[in-house]
Amino acid sequence: LPHSVYVVESEWNDVTPAKRVELTCNTPDEALPVYWKKGMEMKGTGKTLIAEVKEFPDAGNYTCLRADTHEIISYEFFLITKVDSNGQMIRSMLRSFEEPNRTFLKCEAKNYSGIFKCSWMTENESPNVKFTIRSLKGSQGDVTCSTPVAHTDESVTEYTAQCQKENYCPFAEEHQPIEMFLEVIDEVEYENYTSSFFIRDIIKPDPPQCQYVATNGTVTWTYPRTWSTPKSYFPLTFRIKAESTEEHKIQVYEADEQSIQIPVAGPEIKISVQARDRYYNSSWSEWSSLCR
Repeated sequence: LPHSVYVVESEWNDVTPAKRVELTCNTPDEALPVYWKKGMEMKGTGKTLIAEVKEFPDAGNYTCLRADTHEIISYEFFLITKVDSNGQMIRSMLRSFEEPNRTFLKCEAKNYSGIFKCSWMTENESPNVKFTIRSLKGSQGDVTCSTPVAHTDESVTEYTAQCQKENYCPFAEEHQPIEMFLEVIDEVEYENYTSSFFIRDIIKPDPPQCQYVATNGTVTWTYPRTWSTPKSYFPLTFRIKAESTEEHKIQVYEADEQSIQIPVAGPEIKISVQARDRYYNSSWSEWSSLCR
């Protein structure tokens, strides 16, 4: 958070008293008469002010001004984060993803390049909500992220940021997890979310590209263009789905090669392919577009 911006934990119930916060005006002259304002409201005089912060109207900008010229000397901005009786942050500003495990901050990588995408969702877009995503720097080196982009779909807005781990080596074993930290500010309300992972744990390849040769019933496919190379070092394994729309039957075949023979009777059989890292238990890709 910027300098002069502070987060006050407020226990979100009717009985807990407000937090008393002491503000000090940043004036070099002790004798200079000063006063405090919050918005248009006069809050007190003198170098120090005790503010009581409990509800959202108590938060915001407290400004210290000279009494003679009304010139602003300094300010302190308070955000409120709601906590329960155990001091745990009450997180209500984001909506969780169903998979994996109802997480709020989901990160995925298409390959082992060190580039990954992080996503989060809000129920309905607040025009004033702001997001900051960064890594909690440790010995793992820097991660840089793009400005989040919003995609609105009916009642949900999904935000995505493209991130890259600097100097990432796809051939080396990872020893330090990447720790991503998302801060969410909606006017005066504050929440934060974290996600810790190794790149290998968030791999989800793009779908393969496939085709069907009708003469001998062979399905062939190619590795996703976005997948890491060489494929001898980064091999994929595949699932092939043959779905009968008339009989509502689904058959799934597994293969490490890039072709399989499936004798198909009738045009109503739909075939698609998905991929996963062969040696590490990554997520399966989405199903490819139909091979036939």
